Amino acid sequence: MARLGRVLVEALVHEYGRDEILRRLANPFWFQSLGCVMGMDWHSSGITTSVLGALRRGLAPVEGELGLHVCGGRGRHSRRTPGELTALGERLGFDGAALSRASRLVAKVDGALLQDGHQLYLHGFVVTDEGRWCVVQQGMNPESRTARRYHWLSEGLQSFVDEPHAAIEGAPLGEIVNLADRRAAPSREAQLSLVREPARLFAELARAPRLTMPSRHEVTAADVVGRRIEGALRAAAERGPADFPELLLTPGVGARTVLALALVAELVHGAPCRFSDPARFSLAHGGKDGHPFPVPLSVYDRTIRTMRGAVDQAKLGGDDKLAAIRRLDLEARRLEAASRGVDVEALLKKERADSWRFGGRHVGGAVEPPTVAVKARRPAPRQLSLF
Repeated sequence: MARLGRVLVEALVHEYGRDEILRRLANPFWFQSLGCVMGMDWHSSGITTSVLGALRRGLAPVEGELGLHVCGGRGRHSRRTPGELTALGERLGFDGAALSRASRLVAKVDGALLQDGHQLYLHGFVVTDEGRWCVVQQGMNPESRTARRYHWLSEGLQSFVDEPHAAIEGAPLGEIVNLADRRAAPSREAQLSLVREPARLFAELARAPRLTMPSRHEVTAADVVGRRIEGALRAAAERGPADFPELLLTPGVGARTVLALALVAELVHGAPCRFSDPARFSLAHGGKDGHPFPVPLSVYDRTIRTMRGAVDQAKLGGDDKLAAIRRLDLEARRLEAASRGVDVEALLKKERADSWRFGGRHVGGAVEPPTVAVKARRPAPRQLSLF
C-alpha cells in the first residue's frame, strides 16, 4: 500500500501539482476511493488509518523531492503533530508555529465545538513546502462503534470556527450541536440560536451528498454504478491492446492489469462527481478482508511497476506512459457513455473464481486453487486363472 500510494501521489504531483493532492485528500469520496484502490476493506473506517499510514511511510523517502509532508497519525502520533510542524517550518522556512497552532485548533474544533458523540483518535496533517495544508482526522463513537471523518483544507479557509470544514462524513446518530456553524459565530446569541433551531441545520446537511458505508462486508451491484465499471472493462478488453502499447510493453501487463490501471487512471484524472460509488474502486485490487475478492498480488505488483515506470519516465521528460494512462481514463469514459450497465454479481463471481491465478491473498492467507474431484477408477474385472 505504501508503494502504490507513493507512485500515485508522484503521478498526481507531476500532472496537477502538489496543491491538487491536498484538494483530493480533502474530498471524502476520493479519499475512500483511494483506500479502495489500495486494497483496504472498501466499507471500513480503517481506510483512514491505513491510507494516512501508507502515505506517511511511502512518501517519507521522497518528501523533499515532492515538497509534500505527512505528519501525525493515530493515538500518540497525533499528539506529536505540532512538534513535527514546528521542526518542518524551521527546516523549510515556513511559519511552523502558525501551522502548529492550526493543528491544535483543528483538533479542538472537532473535539469540542462539534459535539457529535465521536471522540477523536486520529489526526493526519499533510503540508506542502509552501505551508499549504489539509487535515484528515477521525473520531469513534464508543457506543455505536461507528466512525466519523473530518476533512479540512487551508485553501479558501477564512475562519477556524465559522464553517471551516471541507467535508464531514459519517452516519447520522441523532442531533448534533455544531458550534462551528456560521450561525454559531461570533457571538453567544448566535450559538444559542443554533441550539434553539437545530432543524434548519439538519435541513441544510440533508441537501448535501453523504458518504455512508454499510456494515456488511459484501460488495453488491447496488454499491457500484454499472455503466462506469463497464466503461473501464471495455476499455481494458477492447481498446487496451490496440491503443496503449506504451503500457503493454511493461512485462506481464494484460487485460486484467489494464482494468486495474483504468480505475487507477480515473483516481488520478477523474472529476469529483466521479467518486460517488467508492466501492467500484475496490474492483481494481480487491480487499484484504476478501471482499469483494482477495487482493490479486500479481496484478497489484504490475500496477505499481507500470505506474512507477510511467512516473520515472516522466521525470526524465518522457510523458508517453503517463499520457497513455490519461488516454485510458478518457477511453473508459467514452465507452461508458454507450453503456447499459454490467452484471456486477457475475463479474465478482468470476474475480473470486480466478483469484488464485493472480496470487490472491487475504488476511486468512493465500487463496488455494480449486481442487478437481478425481473420479475413482473402477477396478478391472478379475481374470479367472486356469493354473
